[in-house]
Amino acid sequence: MEEKGIVSFESKEIRKIWYNEEWHFSVVDVIEILTDSRDPKNYWSKLKERDPQTLTVCQSLKMLALDGKMRKTDCANTEGVFRIIMSVPSPKAEPLKLWMAQVSKERIEETENPELSFERMTEIYKAKGRSEEWIRERFQSIEARKRLTDEWKARGVKEGQEYSILTATIAKGTFGLTPSEHSELKGLDKQNLRDHMTPLELIFTSLGEEVTRQIAINEDAKGFNANHEAAELGGSFAGNSRIRLEKERGVKVISTESFLSASKDEKQELPPDEKK
Repeated sequence: MEEKGIVSFESKEIRKIWYNEEWHFSVVDVIEILTDSRDPKNYWSKLKERDPQTLTVCQSLKMLALDGKMRKTDCANTEGVFRIIMSVPSPKAEPLKLWMAQVSKERIEETENPELSFERMTEIYKAKGRSEEWIRERFQSIEARKRLTDEWKARGVKEGQEYSILTATIAKGTFGLTPSEHSELKGLDKQNLRDHMTPLELIFTSLGEEVTRQIAINEDAKGFNANHEAAELGGSFAGNSRIRLEKERGVKVISTESFLSASKDEKQELPPDEKK
């Protein structure tokens, strides 16, 4: 399974992906941090021309681009990034190498002991001011999401664009908003939407995804089209439940609230798969 996400080094983002049992990092993101270049892609292109051996440590992997689409980009594992860092004179080289080594070490530890991942996530969320109730609902939403994507994979849905379409379909049915529209409502940029949902928003997100999964199982949905129908039904069920709650209890589920003002470093995305 490929895990994708973003981590922060000195408040700057580095995209990463778990591939072939190790983290691979976006080389362009690393170059931008090392050089503070306004055009890191051009800097990387010139570096490849000057030092062709840097290409031998790279893999072309799909990552989320600024336009919201999955695009191929040069990536390197920790050892490969160290090799590239050697070709770029920068005072940030040593701190970056130490940071990357720690990120890789933690992921290996989490693979051997998955409970560590939840412990670290809990501590990070607490440091960002999240309540116990919020953290509990967030973890449940992560589990619901994983169950759904595992089901999609088993039923022949392709990762990337098809996952994104189905996710947007469920969200539209649940909230009347696509994830991008929901993010805009909250004033988010590249942050993980679910990290900025209220507990109620998380509950209804999980409801839509779990009902979608159950419908896919009951209908034995195979391929994108059949699972798209399941997503429409699952989102509609969650949306109707939300509307009923709002009318009967006077509760507003969709919120403009976010945690942007609670922390200066809200661009770190803990669960990496949810942007699919």
